[in-house]
Amino acid sequence: MSGPVPAVVLGGTGYVAGELLRLIAGHPRLEVAAVLSDSQPGAPVAAAFPHLSAAYPQLRFSGLEEIEGLLRRTPDSALFSAAPHGVAAGLVDRLLAACSGAGTHTHCVDISADFRYSSAAAYEAVYKHAHGAPARIREFTCAVPEHLQKSPTPHVAHPGCFATATLLAGVPLLTLGLTDTRLFVTGITGSTGSGRKPVEATHHPLRHSDLYTYGALSHRHVPEIVACAKMASGVDAEFNFVPHSGPFARGIHVTVQASLKKPMTSAQACEALAAYYREFPFVRVTPAAPRIKDVAASNYAHLSAAANGTSIAVMAVLDNLNKGAAGGAMQWMNRLLGFDETAGLTAAAPGWT
Repeated sequence: MSGPVPAVVLGGTGYVAGELLRLIAGHPRLEVAAVLSDSQPGAPVAAAFPHLSAAYPQLRFSGLEEIEGLLRRTPDSALFSAAPHGVAAGLVDRLLAACSGAGTHTHCVDISADFRYSSAAAYEAVYKHAHGAPARIREFTCAVPEHLQKSPTPHVAHPGCFATATLLAGVPLLTLGLTDTRLFVTGITGSTGSGRKPVEATHHPLRHSDLYTYGALSHRHVPEIVACAKMASGVDAEFNFVPHSGPFARGIHVTVQASLKKPMTSAQACEALAAYYREFPFVRVTPAAPRIKDVAASNYAHLSAAANGTSIAVMAVLDNLNKGAAGGAMQWMNRLLGFDETAGLTAAAPGWT
């Protein structure tokens, strides 16, 4: 494709949809064709995302029928789905069917959980409701970009933000055979991970200057982490995950700890991680402890490790809206469209968020 590829964003006024729009605005090969909002069709996108008003001064939200018609008329397009879990599958199914019926072509990257599982039964066991498009599941592959070089399917499901951080830290341990298969994970996420709709978990007076767990050892991302780790490493592993809500807006800090099979120093552990991710531009390994401020609002993940001979701890930080969602999805779309994987994603973190 020589010209710009029209991009459609599902997800209305959500934080991840807004981050997708921000990234597309700086992408050399993509341009926004439409943004779905069934509740606000015709409303200015800049009213929902004032920080994007310079990039999209005239863009307005579109309804589903308008987008369906657009995709029928567009020979090649990119479809980003940031719609909520349980809603995304039906929307994606309808739009992919429209393309198929019209003989047009689109690649879809879904950021919801709807296509992260290999079967409808596996999805329904976690989310407790029927899958919206079970026949489409086989058309999606779920993986962190760094753990699968090429998707065997035409569409991709991006893992959740906690899952992305945990997998980046944990998969090398399993793949390289450095540890046993029982891993312990502590993760801390910013308030944007709870979405845009105000709830008690994100209400500033309650969350400010506080730190607390939720879903300890029962978080719904665990089955997804286990499945993705198995695909990436070939190892059946146990992930004991305790998530926390942090008093900041953007970012995730994860620590993955396990018992070593052979003695190893901290320097050797960092060297092993650096070698594993040497060919991947968005993952950086340093001896210093990683900090969220160094990656927030960027598509980079920073890792480090400590080892004492019998135990290893791998620390990973990333931005939950970018590398853990919109940015990772953009990496996959770049690959699916045959673009340079880094296109539109190389901006450094601002540092003082």
